[in-house]
Amino acid sequence: MVKMAAKSPTSSPVTITVTSSGGSRSMGLTSPVPRHSVSNNPNSPSPLSGGEKRRASSSGGGRYLSFSKDSTDEFVAYTVHIPPTPDNRVFSDSQNSPPLESSKSRGKNPNEGFIKDTIFTGGFNSATKAHVRKSSEEEPVMAKSKLICGMEGCDEKALDGKFKNYCECGFGICHDCYLDCVGNGGGHCPGCKEPYKDMDGESEEEPRSEEKDQANPLPSWGRGVKLEKNFSLVQSFKNPNHDFDHTRWLFETKGTYGYGNALWPRDGYEFGRGTERYENPPDFSDRRNKPLTRKIGISAAIISPYRLLMVLRLGVLGCFLTWRIMHPNHEAIWLWLMSVVCEIWFAFSWVLDQLPKLCPVKRVTDLSVLKERFESSEPNLRNPKQLSDLPGIDVFVSTADADKEPPLVTANTILSILAVDYPVEKVACYLSDDGGSLVTFEALAEAASFARVWVPFCRKHKIEPRNPEAYFGQKRDPLKNKVRLDFVRDRRRVKREYDEFKVRINALPDSIRRRSDAYNAQTEIRAKKKQVELGVNPSEPIKVPKATWMADGSHWHGTWSSAEDGHSRGDHEGIIQIMLVPASAEPVFGNEVDEENLIDTTDVDVRLPMLVYVSREKRPGFDHNKKAGAMNALVRASAIMSNGAFILNLDCDHYIYNSLAMREGMCFMLDRGGDKICYVQFPQRFEGIDPNDRYANHNTVFFDVNMRALDGLQGPMYVGTGCIFRRVALYGFSPPRATEHHGWFGRHKIRKLLRKSEKKKDEEDDEMLLPINGNQYEDDDAARASLAKQFGNSTSLIDSIAVAEFGGRLLHELRGKGCLGRPAGSLAVQREPLDASALAEAVSVITCFYEDKTEWGKRVGWIYGSVTEDVVTGYRMHNRGWRSVYCVTNRDAFRGTAPINLTDRLNQVLRWATGSVEIFFSRNNALCASPRMKFLQRVAYFNVGIYPFTSIFLLVYCVLPALSLFSGKFIVQTLDVTFLVFLLAITLTLCMLALLEIRWSGITLHDWWRNEQFWLIGGTSAHPAAVIQGLLKVIAGIDISFTLTSKSSAPEDGEDEFSELYEFRWTTLMIPPITIIMFNVIAIGVAISRTVYSPFPQWSKLLGGVFFSFWVLSHLYPFAKGLMGRRGRFRQSCIYGLDSSALLFHCSQCMYTLL
Repeated sequence: MVKMAAKSPTSSPVTITVTSSGGSRSMGLTSPVPRHSVSNNPNSPSPLSGGEKRRASSSGGGRYLSFSKDSTDEFVAYTVHIPPTPDNRVFSDSQNSPPLESSKSRGKNPNEGFIKDTIFTGGFNSATKAHVRKSSEEEPVMAKSKLICGMEGCDEKALDGKFKNYCECGFGICHDCYLDCVGNGGGHCPGCKEPYKDMDGESEEEPRSEEKDQANPLPSWGRGVKLEKNFSLVQSFKNPNHDFDHTRWLFETKGTYGYGNALWPRDGYEFGRGTERYENPPDFSDRRNKPLTRKIGISAAIISPYRLLMVLRLGVLGCFLTWRIMHPNHEAIWLWLMSVVCEIWFAFSWVLDQLPKLCPVKRVTDLSVLKERFESSEPNLRNPKQLSDLPGIDVFVSTADADKEPPLVTANTILSILAVDYPVEKVACYLSDDGGSLVTFEALAEAASFARVWVPFCRKHKIEPRNPEAYFGQKRDPLKNKVRLDFVRDRRRVKREYDEFKVRINALPDSIRRRSDAYNAQTEIRAKKKQVELGVNPSEPIKVPKATWMADGSHWHGTWSSAEDGHSRGDHEGIIQIMLVPASAEPVFGNEVDEENLIDTTDVDVRLPMLVYVSREKRPGFDHNKKAGAMNALVRASAIMSNGAFILNLDCDHYIYNSLAMREGMCFMLDRGGDKICYVQFPQRFEGIDPNDRYANHNTVFFDVNMRALDGLQGPMYVGTGCIFRRVALYGFSPPRATEHHGWFGRHKIRKLLRKSEKKKDEEDDEMLLPINGNQYEDDDAARASLAKQFGNSTSLIDSIAVAEFGGRLLHELRGKGCLGRPAGSLAVQREPLDASALAEAVSVITCFYEDKTEWGKRVGWIYGSVTEDVVTGYRMHNRGWRSVYCVTNRDAFRGTAPINLTDRLNQVLRWATGSVEIFFSRNNALCASPRMKFLQRVAYFNVGIYPFTSIFLLVYCVLPALSLFSGKFIVQTLDVTFLVFLLAITLTLCMLALLEIRWSGITLHDWWRNEQFWLIGGTSAHPAAVIQGLLKVIAGIDISFTLTSKSSAPEDGEDEFSELYEFRWTTLMIPPITIIMFNVIAIGVAISRTVYSPFPQWSKLLGGVFFSFWVLSHLYPFAKGLMGRRGRFRQSCIYGLDSSALLFHCSQCMYTLL
């Protein structure tokens, strides 16, 4: 029997033996994490002698060993019998078959079948277990790769080292077969049957030396790799051009000056040192040397008046406040004092909001340059197989409740990720199910099965968007811009398949419930029989746990529908299941239409990205830290399994609307200066919102005005989704170089290089710096020990840091001063296959206790301590000196859903505002920022923490008009010309600033007005409650819990798309706005009655009070409309409104009579 023991001496001696029902194989796994509750002496030496040990394989933190019977004294054996797999399998696994025979492919990686068919679980006081879900089967054979000769019976390379296609149709053929076709086949191409255009004598290439013909070996991604030394050197391949090249004169620099003279001859003098040497000067006319991105400033005709108006309005506000302070209203000093205090705060708040908008910018990308630079169109010595040199990206999708977040929405998001236009082998998708729901698990398995049809369909016909629900729900002509004759047939077949897929997904809850009821009934019957056999009184009740059962007849390892110990939402073990194994590096093409293939995929790459289900362990007594904790668990697990240099974070309801979104983000990360970018934030775009956008759900003012403005400073904030991170930035490392800002307003700048160099052993370093050499952590035991304290005791995780840092480097010719680069083609390698030990290590890093005594959540990963962990995480990165970039694409990169119901919207704003209050009272306050954060960026973050406190003054100011009308006084003694001029100037400058913002941002006046309205609605409802809750948490330590925002699924045929908009759900947050509305309406009635019946009416004060009351009511109009319900009830609401108005007017007359 083969077993796996932990490498660490502190590992648990618990051994798990996993056997299939046939008994033909057995495998043991030992959890590589400490299990102190199992052994009293975890540090005791192993009882195995050297001769009894035999190493089978090594990966991560575990290894396979063989034990003799007498050497297992301290090992407790658990045997898990796996039931037979049902016939109706959830998914098949033929998508990643290499172009050769399946038996041969399995021979390359014998663990692949075991890995992708097994659920790995483990956690606190429980060993890591492998649960086999199905037996391996023969996989269907895929078509040949285009890199193999297409002639039948020939398995030579198609290009035969010549790097040339003999026919324009692209039919792959080796050189020998080509000569046969020319000589015996009439000179016709076997693919398109057209004659070859050039059948003359082939000019033989000059023989290359053996040294040049042999490519340098690429390193494996194992532990202990000398990263910098093992990669092939950068060589220049320049095609001679006999025409006069003007570009050399235009772009002549120190690197090209003097080319052709004695010091730099043309015949092969190697210039430079080390990996920077090259034989010829760079060819600036090559598109690959062009920048990937461009920054476009706002037109001076717009931005200059905009800045001038800001200064002008600031001066007007200063003069107005000075005049107000110097001219008090002695008749109503209390009214004057409240109004002046509120106006001073509003002016201060406006300055904080307006200062970061001084330098807005726009950015554009060039995807064609990215493709030419990192995806060679022809084979070369550095990349003979034409593999992509782009870095890997791990995509994180988070969900927590299958009831509030429909599985169909999550499945569609996953499908849009699997179909993204990015190298398949470089993408890995991870779904974090924080609820541990079997519905989500089986929905993901269904999505993996349907992806085998959907993804090739998208690639074949260039479908956009690649979310099937969004694509089939579009209200436009599906035939537009489609040229293939089989598109209509393929679309009809895929649409029928998707309809069946939707039926299966929506039926999962009932199917699981019926299945579980049947299995539980059988379990209860067996328990009754056993009770009778034991002679126990049959009338005594038997407690049989109501388990949730999987399709193969085994217990679900996560949350049960009827919560039990170890199977509840907050108490279950960690689960990892690979739904789709990593794809091969070379393309795999499909087959023609048959019984198993709905569409013809003979010329379509049918590979699918890696797909993994992850549910971290939860136990009572351990703080789970909500979404931030789930994201950190994914960061650790993905580092061991795929270790992409970049991470894309998406919510389960935000899908990829633009299949090129990842490439757009990579343009910023891989361009010159990209090594200082910690993340690329995309704007959030929403669908399913009512046309009038009653509650400002689009939030375009924030995403198109504020975020664009921050992009001109140090970068936009992280908003929780639609963001591509640099992995090492998430790890808490500082950028390779940063600028410190000192003096007034940060005018004095000091630039620093932040690479780790030699230092004394006793010197403490509070800052995490990237290594100056690729193998520094490998040779420095002290550095590795320090990393173990920060990242935990997983050696595989620590070893992956250097690999991830290397994958995120710029090319040598683009790197910054004092920074490390990588050779071109160094990432064009095949990913190492996963094995059982890697999966066991991944399970160990998602346990509930792994983060104890580490820096996770404090300095590493997503930061804990706030309900708005996204803002805090981005703030920490900016505080270390990183910068971020805002990427606004022509076609929206991502789209999601937003709550259109008033109550859900207010609860969402309450959560954001509460997080801001927490930030204000924490060490993440921008007042405590480091000198590496720019002054205006610090102002923006300070405004994020202080804006909820504006609600206190806003509540008072909204009541002031009513108090003025009730008392017959006003905030000023008389409405003189000076006051009216100031009021007019403030209003005009505000409107002109709004118009200019509309011009340079592209928003509409309707969007701006909706934003102003909801600013007052939220400021009088959710923000005051957030201030109270934040103060209670800071002062009294009362923790805050929020309910998850419900995600709406797509409406069925005949259903109202905006039905939730008209639903009325009461919440206490509605009390302040309703009170303000009633107070102002009653005050207007009282004031009008008093003025009409007064012998000396004061119309000026009445008009002033009514004007301000109307200003308040106009902002609260969407809120009042939300209380009315549907449009069909508008007549009834109007009748009630008229009756209420008449009653209020009568009451106001009575009050005036009493007064």
